[in-house]
Parts: sequence; C-alpha cells; structure tokens
Amino acid sequence: MPSPKKATRSPPDAAAPAHWPVPIGDAARLAGVSARMVRHYESLGLLPEVARTDSGYRQYGPADVHTLRFIRRSRDLGFSMEEISLLLGLWRDQARSSAQVKQIAQQHIAELGERIAAMQAMQRSLQSLVSCCRGDDRPDCPILDDLAAPELAPPH
Repeated sequence: MPSPKKATRSPPDAAAPAHWPVPIGDAARLAGVSARMVRHYESLGLLPEVARTDSGYRQYGPADVHTLRFIRRSRDLGFSMEEISLLLGLWRDQARSSAQVKQIAQQHIAELGERIAAMQAMQRSLQSLVSCCRGDDRPDCPILDDLAAPELAPPH
C-alpha cells in the first residue's frame, strides 16, 4: 500500500495576491528579488514598462512577476544580463527554435568550465603557498613574498 502523501503548502511569499496588479515591493517579494533589482531590470529593458497609478506607483501583473522569476532563475544559473536578454527574447518568441536556446546554454557551460578551471588553478597556487608558510611567530612569510613579487611582463 503506497504511503499517503503529505499535504504541502507553499511558503506565504509564494502565495498569489488576492488582487492584481501589485506594487513593486509585492512583485519583488513574489519573484524573490529586491525592489532595487526590479528597477534595475526595467532600466536594462529586461522587463517591459509597467502601468502606473495616478500617483506614479508602479503596478505589476502576473506576467511581470513571471518574467522577474525567469530573470532571477537565469541569474542564479550565472547567465549575464546580455544572455538573459537573449533568452527572454527567445522565451517570448513562440516561433523560436530550441537550437538557439541550447546554443546559448552550451556556450555558457563552456564559459563556466573556463572559470572553474581558473578558480581551481588559484586554489592550487594558494594551497602551495600555504603549505610553504610556517605560520609561526617569525615575520618571514612566503605568501606575502609571493603577493609582493614583481609582476611578470604582460603578454603581447
């Protein structure tokens, strides 16, 4: 006999508001971003201009919050703002091919691989320096010596 499923409830901030549209603070909370970031995304053109009240307050609908969630998830995956702009355009274009989206994601994976390799090299260098440092009361320190070493000539 299968075990009964527990009823799960969404966290309060994920609950849809009783009335749309909502002000910027509510839209930001529902999307998991700050109001400052909502304004930033608008300034970059990632989020279309929204309606305003007579007193000038921004008003966001469900589609706006959905777009903000798309942007947040894209940022969580490390996409640049330029890549997010491209992905948003493809998301909105029902005539797109998934090959275009896949190409952007594959390029991003390659860039992540390069960044990971660079960070692993930094980690190995620091581990080597730390292993050479006695960490005692004496002033000589190979870590500081390395940091203070003259720079190599930049590649041409």
